[in-house]
Amino acid sequence: MSTTSSAGAARWLTPDEDRAWRAFRRVMVAVRTGTARDLAAIGLSEADYEVLSTLSERPDHTSTLGEQAKKMGWSRSRLSRHATRMEVRGLLRRAPDPADGRGCLLVLTDEGLDALKGAAPAHVESVRQHFIDHLAPEDLAALEQIARRLEGAAPEPVTTPAKSRPRGIPQK
Repeated sequence: MSTTSSAGAARWLTPDEDRAWRAFRRVMVAVRTGTARDLAAIGLSEADYEVLSTLSERPDHTSTLGEQAKKMGWSRSRLSRHATRMEVRGLLRRAPDPADGRGCLLVLTDEGLDALKGAAPAHVESVRQHFIDHLAPEDLAALEQIARRLEGAAPEPVTTPAKSRPRGIPQK
């Protein structure tokens, strides 16, 4: 495989880097699959739990749609559609955002808080089962350090100019 493209030289992964990247991906999939399955068994999705837990930690159990979307790494429209489904289930309600006439506030309902309180013990046990209990304290400290380093280094997404993009890969 060529290590260059018309856009410049690609920095291919070394064998050690490739193994680390693939191991990281396997861990992410395994942990997320396990915790998502356990949440689904109690009637919530990962996104439901993220929204409910975030709102429970906010003053007045309220957040703007934009703040919540940013925290989750979602677009506002994607979160808006998800919030609509949560609203139908009575887990949250929307209120006008006085600071943004086009935006809205997401407000945790009593039913949503009850759902979170009921799910939290099972979710914590799931996190322990699929993640925490497999790691030593020094592993957890290293992961936290790595996460802080990566969070602070998140550049713009890597894009490839259309003319050098391989066939079959659509332009975003």
